[in-house]
Formats: sequence, structure tokens, C-alpha cells
Amino acid sequence: MKTTSEPMPEQAESNKNPVQGKGKVKIPRQPMPEQDPRRRRTNFEEVPRGYSEEVAMLEASRCIQCKKPGCVEGCPVNINIPAFIKQIAAGRMIDALLKLKEQTALPAVCGRVCPQESQCEARCILGKKGEPVAIGRLERFAADYARKHGGVPDPVKAAATGKRVAIVGAGPAGITVAGELARWGHEVVIYEALHLAGGVLMYGIPQFRLPKEIVQFEVNNLKRLGVTIHTDYVIGKSETVGQLMAEGFDAVFIATGAGLPVFLGIPGENAIGVFSANEFLTRANLMRAIDFPRFATSPIRPRRAITVGGGNVAMDSARTALRLGAESTIVYRRSKAEMPARAEEVHHAEEEGVEFHLLTNPVRIVTDERKRVVGMECLRMELGEPDASGRRRPVPVKGSEFIIPADTVIVAIGNQANPLVPQTAPEINTSKWGTIITDPQTMMTSLPGVFAGGDIVSGAATVISAMGQGKVAALAMHRYLMGGEPPQL
Repeated sequence: MKTTSEPMPEQAESNKNPVQGKGKVKIPRQPMPEQDPRRRRTNFEEVPRGYSEEVAMLEASRCIQCKKPGCVEGCPVNINIPAFIKQIAAGRMIDALLKLKEQTALPAVCGRVCPQESQCEARCILGKKGEPVAIGRLERFAADYARKHGGVPDPVKAAATGKRVAIVGAGPAGITVAGELARWGHEVVIYEALHLAGGVLMYGIPQFRLPKEIVQFEVNNLKRLGVTIHTDYVIGKSETVGQLMAEGFDAVFIATGAGLPVFLGIPGENAIGVFSANEFLTRANLMRAIDFPRFATSPIRPRRAITVGGGNVAMDSARTALRLGAESTIVYRRSKAEMPARAEEVHHAEEEGVEFHLLTNPVRIVTDERKRVVGMECLRMELGEPDASGRRRPVPVKGSEFIIPADTVIVAIGNQANPLVPQTAPEINTSKWGTIITDPQTMMTSLPGVFAGGDIVSGAATVISAMGQGKVAALAMHRYLMGGEPPQL
């Protein structure tokens, strides 16, 4: 197993002579130490091990401190990226975290799960002729360093405003809004349907990608700000949004996400052994089925598991099934080039031994006489002309049917907006997809005083995009409540 104290061979080599050419500093991008694939496929420990202090400073020194940094424009929450990296390069790790915290409530999370390669790092000027600065890895390092060394400062709050705000859902958008409004002096109460706050960060992303203690650390920071969190509280069942407003809340923010799974619509899909990715991952992550019998959630013990889909959720599901002891296979109807999953996640799945059936489309779940899964009938595909997504459309190859043996099928082809709150608040306008319609400048819904953000507005998207909408909403909510700008803290 590789650790941060034992640099990988290419890392050690890159540290030997960073000065090349005519005195110009040319430091290669520093690789992230990781668990060996042969070991990590048997455990739920985090795969990347993080930078050491020395390597983080070396990587930070690659940043050329652009006068017009494109990386900031590429960040949905507009982190001052050169500023926090400059602090790391100088060895001021706590100052780096403070700079991050000016714009993001979840740096340790975003440093792990955000698609930096298509956002901030995609705009790094070094990437035009080489590799961009490892912004995400440095963000993770700063947050982890401060947490491990007791350097997270006490939160600073403005004087109480007397205004009360209810937040429905404790995922990335809800956490972001709660933190901003609490800092600005508002009384904030969160209502979370599940038994732990964190939303998709808790139920959807596996421990080996995002340790749950990190999420709960950030949730506890909200509590330090005075935010009240009610769990096991389902708005739309226990109460409605209208009742919250009638009880004296001055504003409401809806952040219920996109938790309604999409299925394939093929024969046999109701068989025993077919799971939505939501159920499979929730049982493994939040309900700790992986730790049965220490946790009372009944275990999932697949022997041959097929995951249908090509996104990050599909990679998470297939890699989780692998760790539960299964021969794990991904079935995806397009080619590897069209996969929406992050390249890093696909690479990790391949390293760990997940088998990929590309250009393959499921047409039927095969069952036995007890209606249990015994396999999946698939059809070979070939790529035709691009469709509305810009990706080449998969076209069936006639007569190419074949069966993959399996006892478990996990469907990871997307999610729709959670319908519960809109169904119980008819005054809130929704789209034909069930998402809540908001003013993009303020995130206010058609019901005055009620705002929304995250996947319930955009449909299933990224953690950082949900946080970006949360920041827009928090500012608009403060202006709605107070008629002016938030205090400078």
C-alpha cells in the first residue's frame, strides 16, 4: 500500500530536479498516492491517500498566479483559487483553508468528488501546454490538514437578525444555504428526511470515495454556527411548505434533490435481485449494510453483479458490489469515449477488476421459477450519428443477443426530481420533468418567500453545481429578508 510518506516512483523522480532548461522552473504535476488495487478491492478505505505537506507545497508552487485566473471563472462557487494555493506554497495551511471557506462550505468534499478536470482545472493556463495545477487535490489537502491539526477556527457570526429560515433537505445545496444564512445572523432550521444529514454525500457516494466522517465534520460545523437539524422529518408528509410558512418562518429553501430512480422498462425488471442504484448505495453507505451484523440492515451479498450505466453512480455501484465479493460487470450502451463518468473513476474501476461490456444494451432480465435474477439478456450496439446529447447514438446490431449470468442487477441510468414537496405545494410551479422552476437570478420559486436549488431545480448534477445554486439563493434570501447586502465578517 502506498502512503503519503512513501512517494510513488514517478513522484520521487519528479522531486529530484524541478529546475530545467534556462533556469525556468518546470515541475511536473504531482501524482496522488493511492491504495494498491489488489488490496483496496477488498476494503472500503479511501482510495487516494492525499498529499503530504511537502508534496502539496511543491504542487502549489506550480501555480503561476495569473492576473486573470481562468480557474476562478471555471469554479461554480468562484473560489479564489490562486489565493488559497499561494498560502499552501508558503506553508500557511490554515490560511489556505480560511481563504477556501470564504466561498465554499465543503472544501474537503469538493476536493474529493468534484469534476475539477472539466471545471477549474480545465481553465488552468498550464494545461494548454502540459498538465494543469492539481487544484482539487490541493483543496482537499488544505481542508484535511486543518481538520487533522485542529486548525479549523470557531465560526464567526453576525448579530441576530430575528429572521427565521427553514431548509428542506441537508444535502450540498441545503448545507451551503444554511451556513451562509447562519453566518449572517439568521436563525436556520434544517429538516432532513433521512436519519443523518448530508444528503447524497451520505447515501450516494461510497466510503472509499468520500469518508462519512468528513461529511459529518462539516455538518457539525453547521451546528457550531447554531443551525438546528431535525432528522427523520419528511416535509411533504410531516408538514408542508405552506405549514412551515404559517408557523412563522420568514423564508423557506427547498433542497430535496433528485432521488427518484429511473428504470430500464424491460421485462423482468421487478425480479428479486434488481436494485436501483439509489437503494443499493443507500443500504451500503448510509444504512451500513456492509457492516452486518454490527448494523441491523440486511446485507446484500451479490456473487455476480451487473451494473447498467456509464456515469459516476454506475462506477460507485460496480465498485461497491466488487467490495462485497461479487464478480462485478458494467453494461453500457455506448463506447468508453461517451461515458459521462469521470476518467479517474473509470480508471479506478478498471484497476480493481470491474469488467466492462461496452456497446451493450440490456433487453431482458432473465429469472428462474422463483422470480430471482439469473442473468441479463443483452444486445450488441454500434455507434451511429450524434443525438441531442452530442454523443453518437447507439444502434442495435441485429441478431447479436447474448446472456450475461448474474444474481444481482443494479440500474444506474439516472434519477428524476424528488416529487414529494412539489406534490404537496401546488403553488410552486414545476417543469415537465418535475423539477422546480425558479428565477435563475434569485432561485425564488413562484411562491413568494420560497426558494429552491440543487438537483430539485437542475435535475441530477454535481455537488459543486448544487453548492453554486445554494450560494446564489442564500444571497437572494438575505436580500429578501433584510432588503440589503449581507454583513462583511
